[in-house]
Amino acid sequence: MRLGLLCFLSFVWLSDCAPPTCYSRALGLSKEVMDLLDKIHTYHRTKTCAEVLPTIFLDVHNSCVTTKLRDLLYVVLNHPDQYCRERPRMVLLKRKVQNLHTIITRICYRDLVFFTNDCEAIDTGHSRPYYAEDRLQLLQEER
Repeated sequence: MRLGLLCFLSFVWLSDCAPPTCYSRALGLSKEVMDLLDKIHTYHRTKTCAEVLPTIFLDVHNSCVTTKLRDLLYVVLNHPDQYCRERPRMVLLKRKVQNLHTIITRICYRDLVFFTNDCEAIDTGHSRPYYAEDRLQLLQEER
């Protein structure tokens, strides 16, 4: 009896009690896509397939993420090499990018808040500082 209760309580303690939100699912899936892209770029069997893929740094807080995901999905779906399209990691990448795009554009539509509109940051990984109007006015007065 005590052993059963102890096992049940330890299971409840180890499990997540709350379901993931749209935001947490989008964050987790974007990290999974980035990790998978890194594996595709470094693995010897998929390294040649990765030459066609665009460089992308996913940030779910950037409003350009939807267009960049759509572009990445187009490249993965229409990869010029049939061998690459059938590789398991490329198929998994296609599925994860489709899921992330669906979550951001349909399921979590209006739930996600975009803080930036810096498309260059998704391409390069470097974001430009954003100055609000009051900070911009201070910068102009200092000059």
